[in-house]
Amino acid sequence: MRTRLVMLLLCIIIPLLFIAGLFIGSVQIAPADVLAALADNGTTDEIIRIIVLETRLPAVATAALAGLALAVAGLLMQTAFSNPLAGPSIMGISSGASLGVALVLLAFPAALGLWGRLATIGSAFLGAMAVMAILALFSSLVRSTTILLIVGILIGYLASSAISLLNFFASSESVHSYVLWGLGSFNSISLGDLPWLASLCVGLTLLTALLAKPLDALLLGERYAANVGVDIARVRSILLILSGALTAAVTAWCGPIGFIGLAVPHIARLLTATNVHRRLIPATALCGAATGLICQILSTAPALSRGILPVNAITPLIGVPVIVYVLLRRKKLSYS
Repeated sequence: MRTRLVMLLLCIIIPLLFIAGLFIGSVQIAPADVLAALADNGTTDEIIRIIVLETRLPAVATAALAGLALAVAGLLMQTAFSNPLAGPSIMGISSGASLGVALVLLAFPAALGLWGRLATIGSAFLGAMAVMAILALFSSLVRSTTILLIVGILIGYLASSAISLLNFFASSESVHSYVLWGLGSFNSISLGDLPWLASLCVGLTLLTALLAKPLDALLLGERYAANVGVDIARVRSILLILSGALTAAVTAWCGPIGFIGLAVPHIARLLTATNVHRRLIPATALCGAATGLICQILSTAPALSRGILPVNAITPLIGVPVIVYVLLRRKKLSYS
């Protein structure tokens, strides 16, 4: 009953946040003009139409999709590793995507001029999937989730080291471009790219629902899961592939977004008071979408006279208090 009530409230809140994101922005536009632009009746000023339909609309949709995908990816990782602090950024997947983009922007900037944004998106996706492939390989070789978690952290350190070296030898213009990408933003996606991001995020999230029973079994321990017929190595590899693909899709278009994948699964657990993944997966997805929308609204609030804030300047304000609370209350919070 509690889970259904929470999801019902989220289904009401998310459309309201989505609409608010269309009306709130760094450029103040009268509500009547926003409505006219959405109706697209030909009477709206062209600049206002571009701001509303080609900037705010894809940005708000991207925020919801990115929050949804990262939250589900974090949930899968926390269950796979039986660790409440596991997440896309902790496991090195975001670092792999960042290294892929660094190679394009810092080492081979000519590729950016030849292929445009496709080079950035493709390199981020390939970098994240490369790290995911390494983790999947190690998951088939070792049974310890702790060792696998350490491997992910070490991969992240190696990627960060390589990025630092590339920054040192790159030109100032290339470093500036990479820093801007690394700040994270929901505003860089176009309407043409939105269907690709939506199909990846929604499609992969739906696939996770098929793993609800194995995920529940893993929460009860690897020995129990093995006794009920769960192939632990295979399921863990699938979880890594799904969470890696979700993270790669978001990072490719939005840059590395921190804390959503780490904190939102805990928010969903606290709100629903359940660990049954048949209920927890949709609740986490909805909480992630709402969190992404809140971050987008806060980053583009009109009170910010200097323009749009990076998303990664907002996410720690939400994520850090949640993680601190979980650490302080870890003995009273049930994750199994």
